[in-house]
Amino acid sequence: MISMPNIKPISDLRNYTEVLKEAQDGAPVFLTKNGRGEYVILSMKEYDKMKAMLTLLSKLEEGEQSARKEGWMSAAEVEALLGI
Repeated sequence: MISMPNIKPISDLRNYTEVLKEAQDGAPVFLTKNGRGEYVILSMKEYDKMKAMLTLLSKLEEGEQSARKEGWMSAAEVEALLGI
């Protein structure tokens, strides 16, 4: 199920406890300033998850670039390298 993004004007931060509560529900809160997107509030859990995903994607990209440059390893080579 696709949920609608939670978009609020930055003036809603006057009642920041409600905005923070909404961010803790697992979805980011997007804040607008003068009708344009300006900030995103995430829970620490979601932020850490996003950082981990970006790190993983970066490492996967490094691995793919290395494989394209130096060649791919066969499954047997990987198993031998891992001692499986």
